[in-house]
Amino acid sequence: MIVLDASVMIALLDGADAHAAAAREFFASHASTRLTAHRLTVAETLVQAARADRGQEVATALTSMGVEHLDTLDDPLALAEVRAASGLRMPDCCVLLSAVRERASLATFDDRLAEAALAVGVPVVRV
Repeated sequence: MIVLDASVMIALLDGADAHAAAAREFFASHASTRLTAHRLTVAETLVQAARADRGQEVATALTSMGVEHLDTLDDPLALAEVRAASGLRMPDCCVLLSAVRERASLATFDDRLAEAALAVGVPVVRV
């Protein structure tokens, strides 16, 4: 299982993104892998689409690409502890805590998130 950061999904959905080609390659090479994302991460990914009144269309596209929503209830204290220890933004804390709890790898373009994940023993897929 791989927990996705919003940066990976946004790059896949936005052909003009600097990381679009790498995101397409990642999804193609992990087609048989269970890909998941925290619900807040999915919401973060959908912001641009929602602004363009395409939110449902893009949400459906993510689902058709095999991205599953994690249905975990995050403990506020656990999230606060991740933020205090890592200094990451709260959305990134949700990604990291999801990977820790699911004992999953984490895929991201974000160097700070990758470093924080490695620091707590979460394998990182550098996209």
